[in-house]
Amino acid sequence: MKNEYIITKRIAKHGSQAIIVIPRILEQHLKPGTIAKVTIEILGDTKNE
Repeated sequence: MKNEYIITKRIAKHGSQAIIVIPRILEQHLKPGTIAKVTIEILGDTKNE
């Protein structure tokens, strides 16, 4: 079964890590052990603070 979702997200910071937060609405499809293909296309850049 292949489900495909396209989301646009701003990269968040968690301590010293850069993270992508997945929307809660996708939680039912992303159970622990699920394998997902993630492709990152950089759309823009912010200036470092």
